[in-house]
Amino acid sequence: MTTPAGLVVLAEARWPEEGDGDPPTLPGFVVSSFSPLVAAVADRCLTRRYGQRPAPVDPGERTAVVLASAAGDRVSADHVRRAVADGGRLGPLFFFQSVPNSVAGHVATRWGLRGPVVCLAPTGDPRAEALDSADLLLHDGDADEALLVLIEQGHDGTADQAAALLVTRKEA
Repeated sequence: MTTPAGLVVLAEARWPEEGDGDPPTLPGFVVSSFSPLVAAVADRCLTRRYGQRPAPVDPGERTAVVLASAAGDRVSADHVRRAVADGGRLGPLFFFQSVPNSVAGHVATRWGLRGPVVCLAPTGDPRAEALDSADLLLHDGDADEALLVLIEQGHDGTADQAAALLVTRKEA
């Protein structure tokens, strides 16, 4: 499959897919589903392309990770807001997980990906903005492939949603 930007989709995944319950827990990330969902959908996408981790890529190949979320980690932000308002103490893990780069870096390390990590807060179409960012990274030679992870946590009765795409400029 090719995207409107002319990128080739090597693998794709969503969360939830049929049969999914809660995402698996992710050590070092607490309270929120945001980081576990990012890791789960990224793992699913990369497994569909490479099988097991680490990804069997050439040492010179670079895979960028582009994480896009309009609202970010709502659950953690709300937890921190309430704790501060109540004069409570925050655990040190919240300082670590409050930066989306943390889970993007976790995915890159877990899969042996070498390349830039970019986090976006899109104001328009998240998929289009993530694809534009990937296209720029690939066109400029900063990466050979890009793993795009789009995530929005549910609120007001909606469910958490995540998607991942592994894209490149060349034919697979």
